[in-house]
Amino acid sequence: MPSPALQRVNTFLSDFARRQAARTVALPGGFAVYDDAFAQSHANNQVVIDAAVDPEALPAIAEEALGRLPHRLISVLDDDTGKACAEPLIRAGYTHSTYLVMLHTGPVPDPGPAQEVDLDALRAPLTLRWRGFLPDADDEVLRQLVDRREARRGGADVVRFIGARTETGEVASWADLYVDRATGTAQIEDLITAEAHLGRGYADAVLAGALNLAAAHDSDFRFLTADAMDWPRHWYERRGFTVIGHSHAFARLRTPLTPLTP
Repeated sequence: MPSPALQRVNTFLSDFARRQAARTVALPGGFAVYDDAFAQSHANNQVVIDAAVDPEALPAIAEEALGRLPHRLISVLDDDTGKACAEPLIRAGYTHSTYLVMLHTGPVPDPGPAQEVDLDALRAPLTLRWRGFLPDADDEVLRQLVDRREARRGGADVVRFIGARTETGEVASWADLYVDRATGTAQIEDLITAEAHLGRGYADAVLAGALNLAAAHDSDFRFLTADAMDWPRHWYERRGFTVIGHSHAFARLRTPLTPLTP
């Protein structure tokens, strides 16, 4: 059984996925979420496993749920379940990624210069950053990856976009903050810095602003997820985050040439 802290995280992630979805369908071991307005976004059209499931049956469950889509994404929130599902899904052609659940255990920093920003302020820098991540993606894919943030507003009681600006007013770095008022749980998500402004402290300002705003909303439990194989995990550790568990994601493309849209 996951620890109480991980149960709290997994409940939050499961509830957020349901609340932001345009439509959900119950499945063995979890549910599928759909949003035709953002059909190119894997995160908005995926299978979420948040309970016990037959690992051998999961590829067929996902095929049934996502068969009309050009992609397959399965998020498995529990670590042991994810490990058990890895072999059957890899045999079915999925790639496997492990994510760290990281809890903020350090002091809440001063808020600094970061402020809440709206989607219009983020649209240009976020589109440019996505174009760098996915150079072969067309304009419609990039538009959906930017505009899907509107759907996130329904995912939690409090949803804020936090940004740090340059002296000329350009948004240099940004992140999402989600807060569940009833439980005091907060997630920081998608902390990104524009390529031209990397290494100048803007991400630090955004993270400090998000942590401070979460605390101002009476959140005593602040977490994020980070790719287990990527360098940001160490950056977060130096800023007071501690690994408390793991989750898993499994992705499959229609053909080897089809780009993966997160």
